[in-house]
Amino acid sequence: MMSDLYKGGAYKASNPSWHIEDSPWKAAHIAGMVHKHRLHPQTICEVGCGAGEVLARLAEAFPQARLSGYEVSPQAFELCQERSSERLRFFLRDLTAEKNAFFDVLLVIDVFEHVEDYFGFLRAIRPRAKSKLFHIPLDLSLLSLLRGRPILALRRSVGHIHYFFKDTALASLVDCGYRIIDYTYTASRLELPNLSLAGRLLKLPRRSLFKIKPDFAVRVLGGYSLLVLAE
Repeated sequence: MMSDLYKGGAYKASNPSWHIEDSPWKAAHIAGMVHKHRLHPQTICEVGCGAGEVLARLAEAFPQARLSGYEVSPQAFELCQERSSERLRFFLRDLTAEKNAFFDVLLVIDVFEHVEDYFGFLRAIRPRAKSKLFHIPLDLSLLSLLRGRPILALRRSVGHIHYFFKDTALASLVDCGYRIIDYTYTASRLELPNLSLAGRLLKLPRRSLFKIKPDFAVRVLGGYSLLVLAE
């Protein structure tokens, strides 16, 4: 079962930092989208919050907000504890099982590509907030399909079991009842730390082609994720 990867400790063994090093970059993009649409959240929740560092950064960016993180992995929840505060609380629970939880903004950051029944998951979390922010890795590109190995590596190392390009990511949200408000690409394989050798070699062609034809560049060379604001 894929859930054993997160609850049994295998994910922590393969990813001991739980990607804390990526959190400032993610939090900056999230805050940018929130500010762009003049949202003034009093409550922010992240489902699948990992080690909680994204929420810790957002607590600094939104001092008026109370923040909650939900996580099903005991190992990740343990990492969260050093980041908890009066305004930032963490729960070792499944958000979809909470009956009365409702927030101004719900964050779903690099999560539903890990979930076996991701349609059921997306439908279950939709009533939990007015505004939802998704960050979705776009693993499918012409290059990734030709090489093959990158997709299999993501499956082994970080548990991606669903793979998207922009149109299928957006269509999945619409099919589950969401209304797309805005979306933008994020240069996840150009700007995040700890890039592979292949990632470093591809930075220049990816960036150069993206300046000319963004959609074409992402579809052919990959290297980008999608940040989506939805209701």
